Amino acid sequence: MEKVRIKKLNKNAVIPARATEGSAGADLYAVCDSETVTVNPHETVLIHTGLAFEIPDGFAGLVFARSSLGTKRGLAPANKVGVIDSDYRGEVMVSLHNHTDGVQHIENGERIAQLVIVPFLKADFVLSDELDETDRGAGGFGSTGKK
Repeated sequence: MEKVRIKKLNKNAVIPARATEGSAGADLYAVCDSETVTVNPHETVLIHTGLAFEIPDGFAGLVFARSSLGTKRGLAPANKVGVIDSDYRGEVMVSLHNHTDGVQHIENGERIAQLVIVPFLKADFVLSDELDETDRGAGGFGSTGKK
């Protein structure tokens, strides 16, 4: 198992935790200046986690929505998936967007997103006049059918 060092930037920060042994993501928790943060309808707010991470080189941290916040409360990361690069050492924050017409409240210590650490390929992009042919070719959106 890969070790990821974490620094608490706020005494109230909660170390990310996986809910089950098979969970891919570890929950990220809100650190609020007051007891709650109000998220008005169709508004985006930055929620602090109070944590900085030392993600190993060759890996990235991906911040995904928690399914319960999205389906039950209409709250999801505004950028859909946040990317934490291995050389970033600042506080990880989650930009939550309220997709509903009602006011939502985030409480201090509430689980607000999940973090998945993944390896990635460092690619060198090389300009070319030709690309290898495939059966699909340039077929894009919807080109493979509905079923």
